[in-house]
Amino acid sequence: MDIDRPNIEEYLTPDSINNTSHQKLLLRDLLDISPVLTEAAGAIIDDSFTRCFKSNPPERWNWNIYLFPLWCFGVVVRYGILFPVRVLVLTIGWIIFLSSFIPVHFLLKGNDKWRRKLERYLVELICSFFVASWTGVVKYHGPRPSMRPQQVFVANHTSMIDFIVLEQMTAFAVIMQKHPGWVGLLQNTILDSLGCIWFNRTEATDREIAARKLREHIKGSDNNPLLIFPEGTCVNNQYTVMFKKGAFELGCTVCPIAIKYNKIFVDAFWNSRQQSFTMHLFRLMTSWAVVCDVWYLEPQSLKPGETPIEFAERVRDIISVRAGLKKVPWDGYLKYSRPSPKHTEQKQQIFAESVLRRLEDK
Repeated sequence: MDIDRPNIEEYLTPDSINNTSHQKLLLRDLLDISPVLTEAAGAIIDDSFTRCFKSNPPERWNWNIYLFPLWCFGVVVRYGILFPVRVLVLTIGWIIFLSSFIPVHFLLKGNDKWRRKLERYLVELICSFFVASWTGVVKYHGPRPSMRPQQVFVANHTSMIDFIVLEQMTAFAVIMQKHPGWVGLLQNTILDSLGCIWFNRTEATDREIAARKLREHIKGSDNNPLLIFPEGTCVNNQYTVMFKKGAFELGCTVCPIAIKYNKIFVDAFWNSRQQSFTMHLFRLMTSWAVVCDVWYLEPQSLKPGETPIEFAERVRDIISVRAGLKKVPWDGYLKYSRPSPKHTEQKQQIFAESVLRRLEDK
């Protein structure tokens, strides 16, 4: 819609136009009626919130008679050869993992030190099998994270596979949203042995309990390094939304991690509203490869006079610059909620008052 287009009559009903007036009505004149209309038009033109959670389909390249046979050959290779091989690799990995994890978990309960060490190694092993099932090409930059008290790791979040990609290098304890199905089963059994913390974002009591467990976890010198995704939701690896301040008001060192996926073979973004995690894994396992870079960045501490919110924004700047992501001033939780009726009524009241003032002036 062109705001300088004179024939605004195409967008209005005949009854709403004064037929006696011969003056052309511009769309920008219509937008001048109220700042609310201007704000709405701006939101439609530049909807930076929706773009953060939008899957971008790859451009089609099999559009002519020369490329189409190559594309068909690639489909046969990916689905007929690579996918069965990858399923076999993942199956072998689960057999090795379960045949080792179950005895270790139940037979070494009297020796917590060795049990935790072996469980940590086995979780890293199964995550490596997962990455191998995608033909994952992951390049890690920077020193490997170590187990130290009073530190927490924070990373941008594109998919639940972020955890797997990081876990194959270091057995993190993660704070994560509870999930249903087989993912929830893994959370309550295998990942619980790492000291992971689960919460339900719709339950206020869960958030309070998670915050308390988080403070207790970072005090232990033998606990696995704690990993938090402060965005609170999956973003499409082109943007970063606001970081929650919980990880930045603990009074401990914050270690940023930047994750950037290359979309040359597959888009690793998990749109949980459009597909289950099982289908997401299927899409990864039927792609050519998952290419990813991970940067372990310099640890950061709260500066004198700096608020936790400012600290969170400073760390978000560091991650965004390193991974080449765009910052947007949105709360990721808005993805799961509708605007409150109070906010909607307030906007309606502002619009009604502006229209009344306009009518009174005439």
